[in-house]
Amino acid sequence: MLISEIHAPGKIRLIQAPEPVLSVNPPANLSGQIIFQPETTCLCGSDLPYFNRWDEWPVEQGHSLHEMIGTVTATNGKKWNVGDRVLAVPLMQQGLSERFILDENRAIKIATNIPEEQALMAQPLGTVVFALKKLPNLLDRDVVVVGQGPMGQLMNATLRMLGARHIIGVDLLESRLETSPKMGATATVCNAKVDPVAAVQQILGGQLPDLVIECVGHADQQFNLCIDLCKRGGHLLFFGVPPQTIDGLRWRDLFFKNVTVHTSVNPDFSRDFPLAMQWIREGRINVAPLITHRFPLSQLQEAFEVFRDRKEGAIKVIVNFPGRGQVA
Repeated sequence: MLISEIHAPGKIRLIQAPEPVLSVNPPANLSGQIIFQPETTCLCGSDLPYFNRWDEWPVEQGHSLHEMIGTVTATNGKKWNVGDRVLAVPLMQQGLSERFILDENRAIKIATNIPEEQALMAQPLGTVVFALKKLPNLLDRDVVVVGQGPMGQLMNATLRMLGARHIIGVDLLESRLETSPKMGATATVCNAKVDPVAAVQQILGGQLPDLVIECVGHADQQFNLCIDLCKRGGHLLFFGVPPQTIDGLRWRDLFFKNVTVHTSVNPDFSRDFPLAMQWIREGRINVAPLITHRFPLSQLQEAFEVFRDRKEGAIKVIVNFPGRGQVA
């Protein structure tokens, strides 16, 4: 069986590892476990700190992948049967393996009326659902989404469905902004070319938005820009996974603006991911424009490089595993 190993910054390879073996009975703290075989997967921005080896977290075998659809190949629980196809989320993002053991409650049913790579988007969309549930009513609100990568685009689509009046996508890359209107943005701003605060004020008739969402995170986070963009008494959702510390953060400016800051991590498997799957199944959100690239597992290194470097307008990069329809 193959598993990933990040053996140097920006260098990933597949090595041999033992097959996982389930115990006859699940651990006392779990209702059941499955052996899960990934088949349709995609890369996420939160996989890049491991790939780049920024040393924020320990890098181990199986890093980094956590958005995946595949097959249950064994179980000691009662929730799933061998051969069931599910969307699963491994612990600690250690899912870059041909098979691994997983708590049966970290998997949900997939929609069967849409392509599986679209059903796969229920994982990132579920994180958006969880985040936006924390906020006040979004109907008729003006919103700026800073960062128009995969998560920013899913924010656009969800904000549109929830009734936001203006949804302004901000990004340094014009290639990403080309997708934003397809995903619900009512306007876009390329902050590599213009002052984003002035541009947003022009769009909003001199005003600033009720809500600003940071969808960049990591080393390129844009917390200070979000402070500048948010109106007095507004809300700021820091959705992008932040670094451990943020040098130069202008917290006093945020303080005197009376801005409320929200954060979000770890959605509810019983609510958020199933609702996201329902929205995609029912056609409420069209995720097709997000999927820009596809690679076989054998081209894993190239897939990560295309995603990391945002080559050729890359947004969501699919990595297809071998073994579809085969139960180990």
